[in-house]
Amino acid sequence: MHSHAWGQLLFLTEGLVEASASNTGTWIVPPQRAVWLPSYIEHQIKVIHSVKMRNVYIAPQAAQHLPDSCQVMNVSALLRELIIALSKFDPLYHEAGPEGRLVDVFLDQLHLSEAVPLHLPTPKSKALLIITDTLIANPEQQYSMLYWQKKLGLSSRTIARRFIDETSITYSQWRQQAKLLSALQRIAQGDSVANIAQDLGYQSQSAFISMFKKALGKTPGKYFALD
Repeated sequence: MHSHAWGQLLFLTEGLVEASASNTGTWIVPPQRAVWLPSYIEHQIKVIHSVKMRNVYIAPQAAQHLPDSCQVMNVSALLRELIIALSKFDPLYHEAGPEGRLVDVFLDQLHLSEAVPLHLPTPKSKALLIITDTLIANPEQQYSMLYWQKKLGLSSRTIARRFIDETSITYSQWRQQAKLLSALQRIAQGDSVANIAQDLGYQSQSAFISMFKKALGKTPGKYFALD
């Protein structure tokens, strides 16, 4: 992992990447979305599917009103064009000139961008890491609380409480999020929605599409369509 003195906005024009930050989790970044990586946050980027991307680096004093943690963001048509323009700027651009005014518009638009719920938080305890690592490796499995109770020697109530304490979401929400992120990766790689729905244990393709739309606001086909 590495970090930067300046914040990094990584915008994907094509492909899919996984961003991970030390002790906080992973984010899946689909095409036409961006991930914000604040200053001095230890992170790494893993390419899931061949990508084209643009980067904009933002000085700490200019990023004061941006989130202090990583997050995936929706990118409007205006913000997309601003990112493309700024990615070509010389770092020593004239702040009082046209480039500086364009940067001000960019920061305003970035501040207005909506976060996308594509984060999979990392727990801290060894017991929960066993659970989450297993769920990531086997998203198609329907592991019950009773299964983990027997495997780890912890009560279901203890496991449920630890999930909320360590990840801020419930066990079932974490498992659902793991399935969603797995599905995003497979769709980006060209797998069919029908195959994904079956493999992830959904009763029908329409049930999977309904879950996807509820989580991300669009059907899989529309979500990956380039505007």
